[in-house]
Amino acid sequence: MVLLVATAAQAAIEVNTATVADLDGLKAIRPTLSGRILEARQHGDFKERAELQRRVKGVGDRPARRLAHEGLTVNRDKNQQALLIG
Repeated sequence: MVLLVATAAQAAIEVNTATVADLDGLKAIRPTLSGRILEARQHGDFKERAELQRRVKGVGDRPARRLAHEGLTVNRDKNQQALLIG
């Protein structure tokens, strides 16, 4: 179980710093969607998954769950800090 968690953490891709190649490497992302994500990111980082869904056409509840399952994170460092503080 510990090995699975460590592997998942290493495979995480942070949406706010991901390159086109990082995003295109996820099965749930087609080139059109990676372009939309990068374009929306030019207007500021995503603070949470809901913001990613609002700002990027094609990322609804179901696609967002698929992306999270594949390792895409949103604002990972700040969310981890919040968990440690809370």
